[in-house]
Amino acid sequence: MAIHKLDLGEFDEIDYSLIAIYTSLDDYRLAYYINQKFNVSLSKSKKEIQITGKEGEVHFSRFHYYEKKKEISWDLIQNKNEVIQKQKKESQDLFSNIDMDISSKVYMLPEFKKVDYFLKIENGEENLNILKIQNTLNTIDNITTMYIVDTNKLKSKNNLIF
Repeated sequence: MAIHKLDLGEFDEIDYSLIAIYTSLDDYRLAYYINQKFNVSLSKSKKEIQITGKEGEVHFSRFHYYEKKKEISWDLIQNKNEVIQKQKKESQDLFSNIDMDISSKVYMLPEFKKVDYFLKIENGEENLNILKIQNTLNTIDNITTMYIVDTNKLKSKNNLIF
């Protein structure tokens, strides 16, 4: 009888590069500039990234492009989103039974609270030079700064599985 073993370490391998981007641009404008610089066609995905947390379900916008020839997947992901929760104040005073809207910020990767967007490039290890991509991104005027994220040190890497 044959014995089959599964190595769970194979599932932990990270086969993507992640670039953190700081900018004041809206997501669609940043996607436009990336499309121009890299000759890709990032388009808004109908499947937003959904994360369930203590604030409830939160949706993050995503722009996606898949390059069939090289089998490379590009994703521009929003990191910050604002959630508005309704809370009913119950007290015996002048302002009793008032519905209040409480706003709170939610992050895709909470360890990077100041990052506005992430550019995730999958299966591009051997085909793309990530430093060249970083230098090209640096030529976009409204990007304040950006850096390559060490994906092995991510605490919330499960949020990047979609």
